[in-house]
Amino acid sequence: MRPNLRNSILYVGICVVCVQIANGQVLNKPEPTDNPNLSGNSAWTEACASADFNQYFVNFTWNTPLVNGDNEFILELSDAQGSFSNPLELDRASDKNTTFDFDFEFSVPSDVQGDGYKFRVRSTSPAMTSEESDTFSIYFIGFNNRILISPDGSGDIPSDGTIQLCDGSSATLATHNVPDPQNYSYNWYRSGTLLSERSNAITVNQPGLYFVEIDYGIKCSGSANTLSFNIIEIITGTNQGIAVTPPSTTALCSGETLTLNANITGQGYNYAWYKDGTLLTGPVLEGSSFVVDANTVGFEGDYEVEISGDGICTERSPGLTITNADNYTVTRDNEETIVLLPTQTRTLSVSTNANNPQYQWYKDGNPISGATSSSLDVDQAGSYFVRVSQTGGACTSSSKDSEATNVVEPQNFEITLDYTSQYVSCGVSNTNLGIREIIAIANGGNRTDVTQDMLSSFSYQWLRDGIDINGETSSAIVIGSSSDNGDYQLRASAGAFTLSSNVLPVQLRTDQNITISTDNAVLCDGANTANLTTTFDLSSGVSYQWLRGGQPVSSGATLNTSQSGSYQLEVTLQGCPVLSNEVQLTDFDDTQLVLDNDTDLIIPEGTSTTVNASGATTYEWYDSDNNLLGTGASFSFSEEGQFTLLATIGNCQVTRAITVDYRDTFLVPNVITANGDGINDLWILPNTFSNDEDIRIIIFNEKGEEVLNQTNYQNNWPQSSVAFNRRNQIFYYKIRNTSETLKQGTITVIR
Repeated sequence: MRPNLRNSILYVGICVVCVQIANGQVLNKPEPTDNPNLSGNSAWTEACASADFNQYFVNFTWNTPLVNGDNEFILELSDAQGSFSNPLELDRASDKNTTFDFDFEFSVPSDVQGDGYKFRVRSTSPAMTSEESDTFSIYFIGFNNRILISPDGSGDIPSDGTIQLCDGSSATLATHNVPDPQNYSYNWYRSGTLLSERSNAITVNQPGLYFVEIDYGIKCSGSANTLSFNIIEIITGTNQGIAVTPPSTTALCSGETLTLNANITGQGYNYAWYKDGTLLTGPVLEGSSFVVDANTVGFEGDYEVEISGDGICTERSPGLTITNADNYTVTRDNEETIVLLPTQTRTLSVSTNANNPQYQWYKDGNPISGATSSSLDVDQAGSYFVRVSQTGGACTSSSKDSEATNVVEPQNFEITLDYTSQYVSCGVSNTNLGIREIIAIANGGNRTDVTQDMLSSFSYQWLRDGIDINGETSSAIVIGSSSDNGDYQLRASAGAFTLSSNVLPVQLRTDQNITISTDNAVLCDGANTANLTTTFDLSSGVSYQWLRGGQPVSSGATLNTSQSGSYQLEVTLQGCPVLSNEVQLTDFDDTQLVLDNDTDLIIPEGTSTTVNASGATTYEWYDSDNNLLGTGASFSFSEEGQFTLLATIGNCQVTRAITVDYRDTFLVPNVITANGDGINDLWILPNTFSNDEDIRIIIFNEKGEEVLNQTNYQNNWPQSSVAFNRRNQIFYYKIRNTSETLKQGTITVIR
């Protein structure tokens, strides 16, 4: 209660008056008082200010004698430890020099955070200072959202919320969604136990459930609701030093096998084997060995074993390299097919990396006597290959055959043309022609593809419609204009051979652009029609027709229609039909008006939700009294009520009715006071989550044990029979539906 000092000049007894005058003015300590702009008349006990609310009052009283006329009363704030060595001015009054009881109004500065703040009042004339006030918790809540934490604050939260640490290693957890995180002090918890770290990051090496909140003091932290949205679980284990036991040899010959063994066995662990980082087998319980088979193609590579199990870290061994001792190659140095002209000799050869190789050449499957070097000169047609034997190294009994070379003596050649770029008659505006293959025809009619061997041996001349094309003497030709349409052929000559290719017709379309348009793309119910026209000159004697869905419908210069569909104009130019752009005429359909939000909206009171419309030409938004609210493609709703959208599509109109209702907005509480006084004794959830068979409520104690797991929650936890082992106890909750976690966090139970 404020002291009544306005009549304090009436003292009983002359001695009291004398003492009062002798001591001068009395400045009483300032005290919190109620906010006249809010309902109720309770004085504040702590200041939890934010951008949403920051208006506080303190009451100040003083006694006569009067101060001087130029006096000002100044309200000052100490630092967070209650020291006025560098006070902060909050408010001053120059018009209260005859008012003995008045209120100062102030806002909490954004850098004020602490539990030891005090107030005092100074007068300037005369210079006096009041008694210091009691101590108060004062915080400016600059961030009041749920915190997110991740390793090193990277924002990459583990998918299962778990981090495994091995052999005493550590991890750093940090906030990643708090702007200017250094401006705040934090409370970190491990499985509900408050830790000493106060920055936004913490280095951890002990197992447990880690979460954090911004420390706004005992009285303001709960209202700020910054407790981290996610929890990181740290689990620990040890590395076992897994490795593949080195075998006696790591180089295998064809037909050999090798058993690889892990150096740790018989411990009940799971084993997975990898080759070059690709999983081969496992994980298999006690699968500590693996057999490498040299008969398997590609068995060479780096082999690793990965171990996992209870109480240990998942660990993969270094790679053990297994090689192929029989891994040599034989490479043919010449083309697959060689054309042997009369009196000509050709040389065949191979190269190899075999150890001390020996060679034997074969013709038509039979060994050639004396042909035992890496090359062979041939003057007869046939199929040739060489067998290479390795006579040195670890694997001495193996041999490999080279790829065969076909040597042919042609009696004639056949040359075939093809389109070497995409070609569709009247479907492209340019194309390329070239040689697809050159076939050597031997005695007996055997045919051999000698394209690569003989392509450069011929001279060429291109013909169109049987006439030589001047300057076109290469093996390919580019045709780039519809004016060059015709039948193409290629004449080729080599020595005594002259041959003509097949004939390829070329019919290119013109690139002439034909455009059509309409005056009405949407056909309303009734006799509404659309008129289709073109900018192309149809008076030049060209052939044309209007198409609907690809089918002819009219041959007039314009088209008037009442039928919906896809329309084009087809004009025949230089022998090819050329299609215009498509114009789509659609029947009126109110589903063409699309809203990106529900027509039944539920929004928190004091917020707004925007509905965006598309698919129409114009938009008009009306309230229930038919007042026009807006004419844009979107409208933001912030009030309850019935609304109407009237839109036009072409010449047609469509309406949508929209209903807006408020939803309950209180949040999931994170503090309850189970002291039996009937106030905040139970954990009360919003209607969104309570009394619902599809919503499951799970509560864990600090040890991770479930204390509640049920659907259709009745807002009745904790029961009166529940015992708490500490005055302030923290529980962890999850709110889930059938597929995902909707909410999670902590509940502090204060007794």
